[in-house]
Amino acid sequence: MRAWVVDRPGPVEGEPLRFVERPVPVPGTGELLVQVRACGVCRTDLHVAEGDLPVHRPGVTPGHEVAGVVAAVGAAAGTWAVGDRVGVAWLRRTDGTCRYCLRGAENLCPGSEYTGWDADGGYAEYTTVPADFAYRLPTDVDDVALAPLLCAGIIGYRALLRTSLPPGGRLGLYGFGGSAHLCAQVALAQGATVHVLTRDEASRRLALSLGCASAGGAYDLPPEPLDGAILFAPAGELVPVALRALDRGGVLTVAGIHLSDVPVLHYESELFYEKEVRSVTSNTRENGREFLELAARYGVRATTHPYPLSQAQRALGDLKAGRFDGAAVLVNDL
Repeated sequence: MRAWVVDRPGPVEGEPLRFVERPVPVPGTGELLVQVRACGVCRTDLHVAEGDLPVHRPGVTPGHEVAGVVAAVGAAAGTWAVGDRVGVAWLRRTDGTCRYCLRGAENLCPGSEYTGWDADGGYAEYTTVPADFAYRLPTDVDDVALAPLLCAGIIGYRALLRTSLPPGGRLGLYGFGGSAHLCAQVALAQGATVHVLTRDEASRRLALSLGCASAGGAYDLPPEPLDGAILFAPAGELVPVALRALDRGGVLTVAGIHLSDVPVLHYESELFYEKEVRSVTSNTRENGREFLELAARYGVRATTHPYPLSQAQRALGDLKAGRFDGAAVLVNDL
């Protein structure tokens, strides 16, 4: 098979990925072999390629938003069968025995592993996934539309939960890419008023078309105080900006796995009145199942920009440069 690998982590402009031939992987006990039909392009892939996230596996194949079909089933892989539609997401494995797993917080497991970082992911014709961490996908939605739901959607949903937004609350979204535009659809369907703050004009237009109440610049104040906010942009300098936009008792959730340094905060204007800052670390499988159910119920749809798998490096460059709204998706063209 053909697959992309992170050859020399560095700026995407220097082409850190290399297209190689590799043997088709063999599923181990409890694993599925997945024929990749589509794989979303996530900003985390960019962080892996550019070295913002430390190397866990040299020469790893990125990609963790995989929509595909089961091509082979390893021993003890449950009720999965060849031909089943299957989704592969970021969280790949946990130990299941630590105190975090036992209390239902498997996303905090110290032994957790991740697709496209600890194990080869979906920028390839085939990948594997532990059957217990695979998602069953609906049959009435195409692969390109489903792929971004498997990380951008799931993480956006967990970030929304972490804001503890009250019913009918006022939500601010800082950055409006693949994850935020899916999160917005869930929040709107649940009755929230959503304000979008982003530097990109095309993303502002997309936000308004989805029903958001306003769409301004990243450093603008929203038209009303916020009960909750989510920072999707990996820009630490926006933390105090978002905190100043919160109403008393508001919560700011930082959704990214990587964030530039946060400036010194001014206590009285940015933290006082019981404002909170919370981070998001991956997701639980229950989060994933809940989100996919809600996405089907609410008709959540990704705005997608397909790229051939052979153009993965270009897709990452376009993501970094902000050349598209919504989400890029690699389509297997080999």
